[in-house]
Amino acid sequence: MEGGGYMEPILKIKNIEKYYGNKSNLTKALNHLSLEVYKGEFVAIMGASGSGKTTLLNCISTIDKVTSGHIYVGNTDITKLKGNQLNCFRREELGFIFQDFNLLDTLTGYENIALALTIQGVSPKTIDKKIQILANELQIQDVLNKFPYQMSGGQKQRVASVRALITNPKMILADEPTGALDSHSSQKLLASFKHLNKDLKTTILMVTHDVLSASYASRVVFIKDGQIFNEIYRGDCDRRSFYEKIIDVMTLLGGE
Repeated sequence: MEGGGYMEPILKIKNIEKYYGNKSNLTKALNHLSLEVYKGEFVAIMGASGSGKTTLLNCISTIDKVTSGHIYVGNTDITKLKGNQLNCFRREELGFIFQDFNLLDTLTGYENIALALTIQGVSPKTIDKKIQILANELQIQDVLNKFPYQMSGGQKQRVASVRALITNPKMILADEPTGALDSHSSQKLLASFKHLNKDLKTTILMVTHDVLSASYASRVVFIKDGQIFNEIYRGDCDRRSFYEKIIDVMTLLGGE
């Protein structure tokens, strides 16, 4: 079965194009790109700077609009959503984890996580229960009452991960999530991602230029010049062998 035994695609990207600029100076960031991601997959997207990987993530996250083509999340064509529908979709169906954490400095870890559910009108009791479960899963109970400036980079990123998960989104979109972390914090975060994916069946789509990060995924998609250049599945490989495979493709790609 396609997608290594996964069921239905949770994300279907059909023939999307994205242009920037005007007629005299047109840049094609995505060039008729199609991709499917299945429920429960952990997919890493790699490619050199300017390959289109971040543009792709921005189009999926609805930060950016495609020039042509369609993107389906579940059965919703998100390229057609506008205004309130779009905000609602973003808030309820997707979880975001950014390189620079995007935590609010004036709120504690707990309050940062609770915010999305508070906006949705969920009861404090339910919010508390959800936060305690996830804080336990990602081992951040000890920083819930701290402010971001009192946390390490790794702690901030794990708080941001819990915040992304708390609304139970269809998919987590992570943009260079380990970019601002030291190697110890990176490995802890990636181990958390692996746990979320394997044990909690969270679908994760992660853009990264870091081979170590990509080696935690179940599939790596390589993008070059706005198109898919290659993809490899981890299968029964251990992480070390998968790491070597990724390096081989990056070499072919002329990557960073």
